[in-house]
Amino acid sequence: MNRVTKARLFTIFRYAMLVVWSVIVAFPIFWIVSTSFKPDWEWHAWPPVYWSNEASWVNYQAVWGREQSPRTTLEQKTQTARYESHSANKPWQALWNSLYIAITATALSVAFGAILAYGVSRYRILSEIRMFQLLVLRMIPPIVVAAPLTLYYSAIHLMDTALGLIIVYFITTLPYSVWMTKSFVDEVPVEIEQAAEILGATKWQAIREVIFPLIRSGIVATFLFILILTWSEYLLSLMLSKVDVVTLPVQLAKYEGSDEGRVYGHQAALAVGITLPLMVIGIFIRKHLVRGFTFGMVKR
Repeated sequence: MNRVTKARLFTIFRYAMLVVWSVIVAFPIFWIVSTSFKPDWEWHAWPPVYWSNEASWVNYQAVWGREQSPRTTLEQKTQTARYESHSANKPWQALWNSLYIAITATALSVAFGAILAYGVSRYRILSEIRMFQLLVLRMIPPIVVAAPLTLYYSAIHLMDTALGLIIVYFITTLPYSVWMTKSFVDEVPVEIEQAAEILGATKWQAIREVIFPLIRSGIVATFLFILILTWSEYLLSLMLSKVDVVTLPVQLAKYEGSDEGRVYGHQAALAVGITLPLMVIGIFIRKHLVRGFTFGMVKR
């Protein structure tokens, strides 16, 4: 077997493994989407129904709204009425809570993280050991701090409030924000900043008009990464919220009945709604993401 044949076989093997891995990654997404269109008798069917011949929007109607079109079939109306108790608490309030809490906590984390990252990169306000300790704090499992936080929040009346979740999300994501933003600031030569100051710019002007435009893509990438963490966080939200402030991941676990068990179709319809905003955001800022995630790989 010559070298050319070996190279071709290796290429075929590499692409075959890539196809297999893509199928493994994409299949759960396909299954969630297909389940969201299935009637209830196909949720537990065996052999599994990969795509229903009776696909409909009834699960989305039951989860996101009760309005039924005149063309809705009798079976669809019956299924919606059967799980009417599950659709009593609409996810719209949970969607608003998730948007408000996730965006606010992410904006605070990225803003404070950028300030700390600039100080660490330019003035070494934190040593390498301190930076590592900061990251180790984020590696602590949330269940370790969930119980103490519950007692503490109950004492200071932050239990079941948006402010309480914003604070805990801000604290838990700040290490990631500092580490990611610092890598982008490190790639900007300090001589550029010094040149701007020589030309008469103040320190804040140099940061705002020179540093920030250069690391803007990195800031966007960091923002989306932190947003995904806060948007999908479940355990702390479950422990620190009860009734008034319920996020989408907690709302997702509520679709379970005493007789029929988990209402998989409704959960799938809600899961699609949870995932869709992140996909839309990612599509709109994909250019910033590609540049941001690869910026730290280019060494000067």
